[in-house]
Amino acid sequence: MIVCYFTATGNCLYIARRIGGTLLPIPQLLRQDRIEVCDDAVGIIAPVYAGEMPMMVRDFFGKVNIKTNYFFFLYTYGMACGEAFAHVKQLCDEKGLKLSYINSVQMVDNYLPGFEMQKQIDTLPKKDVEGQIARIIRDIEVRAEASVKITPAVKAKMAMLRKMLANRILRRDTAKSYIVNDQCIRCGICAKVCPANNITVTDNGISFADRCEVCYACLHNCPQNAIHMHEEQSTIRFRNEHISLNDIIAANE
Repeated sequence: MIVCYFTATGNCLYIARRIGGTLLPIPQLLRQDRIEVCDDAVGIIAPVYAGEMPMMVRDFFGKVNIKTNYFFFLYTYGMACGEAFAHVKQLCDEKGLKLSYINSVQMVDNYLPGFEMQKQIDTLPKKDVEGQIARIIRDIEVRAEASVKITPAVKAKMAMLRKMLANRILRRDTAKSYIVNDQCIRCGICAKVCPANNITVTDNGISFADRCEVCYACLHNCPQNAIHMHEEQSTIRFRNEHISLNDIIAANE
């Protein structure tokens, strides 16, 4: 089994490790000229961003050639999935790839403009994350099937959510408005955890390009808590307790 994952604060990487198999980080795969993933079972794990999959995961879907008898897709989310399942089904249909199984795990939402992180972290005991993951692992082991139907109503909702959320939130220039305060020590961690190679660190400071994935890896993983957003709900940051900073760097650098 091969599991491809996209992670910024460790949730998806943790689930990938719990499922097992050969784990491949999507940012690393996208640096290849040609991507082929072949095995008896192949899965993708990604967070829900603004009601759909991250931009980089969508790009990966368009580039990768997947050959398998059992393809599954798992999402992590905090508040809601929107029509994220339908986006996967739509892309699978376009590629002629059968979507065998799709599911989601409710965890901590790292969307800083929308949530106070400590309140999100405090909800974890009620979400039974381990129980959710255990049920999914059992489903994958027995090759369970789960279908998604895209009706005209679903298509309309997908378009509405993209107009209301995705087009407004998932902007490549997002990081240009980030604030770097005087706690920054130019350690370069932000550049190392960025999956899009969007950050440059020099003796003169930090600069952001226009390739932002809006994943907030730089914000949440800065050791000095030196990177901020104007509209963030709190200065508390999050990384999955089972995942280290070096794990995020290894996946995204």
